[in-house]
Amino acid sequence: MAESENRSNYQKEGIEYLRRVIFEADTPAGKAFDLLLIVSISLSIIVVMLDSMESVQTQYGDWLYVAEWTFTIMFTVEYLLRVICVQRPILYCRSFFGIVDLLSILPTYFNLFLPGSQYLTVVRSLRLLRIFRVLKLAKFINDAHIITDALRASRRKIIVFLITVLTLVIILGSVMYVIEGKENGFTSIPRGIYWAVVTLTTVGYGDIAPKTILGQFVASLVMICGYGIIAVPTGILTSEFTRASAKGVTTRSCRVCTAEGHEIDALYCNHCGAEL
Repeated sequence: MAESENRSNYQKEGIEYLRRVIFEADTPAGKAFDLLLIVSISLSIIVVMLDSMESVQTQYGDWLYVAEWTFTIMFTVEYLLRVICVQRPILYCRSFFGIVDLLSILPTYFNLFLPGSQYLTVVRSLRLLRIFRVLKLAKFINDAHIITDALRASRRKIIVFLITVLTLVIILGSVMYVIEGKENGFTSIPRGIYWAVVTLTTVGYGDIAPKTILGQFVASLVMICGYGIIAVPTGILTSEFTRASAKGVTTRSCRVCTAEGHEIDALYCNHCGAEL
């Protein structure tokens, strides 16, 4: 009985140590693991890009094929270890990084049945977001929380703003269709709406432009309004940024749901409520 309990304790300690190494960067082993992971991800992306070049693929295709499968097997093992380490694997599998980690290995296997799908493995570039945790740049995590809170707080205002802009471009597009007509390039109301969007956002492709004096006058007003409209969402977000405040955060991850970015004095996970 004692031996089985000791064995069970050793297994739990081993899994917990493995979890800290894989999911956190507060230890030398964890930092080394993530640095190795980021290097592997970067190299695998380079391999995919080179494989898409016909001249390189023709000359080094076999080597690239072996390299791609080597990285895929490595990432598959890593994914399985991540699933094993957490108490509730389904939460990790449904998380952002869990989905990205899975999508980064599936295309290579799909390529066995659907040739060409291996190029979708460029999704691995999203995994480089882990570099923020590896370098222990907690202030960036903190800033990310502020941005998220500001966007969440201002989403209704931004939605109202976008609806207003959409209504405005529909009206302007219709007006320009009436003023300019088909002979001046405004062949339909959707074409006029396209012009209104391009002009109002100050992009100005120039592929379609008003020719009449009245149309040019309206276009001038739209251009001037464009500068003011661009400033509106900026002002909304800026006001929310000034209100948002956050305490320092660490790279600790929850052993249950793998969520990161907890405050320094946090005792419980702010996502699932598990004790940290």
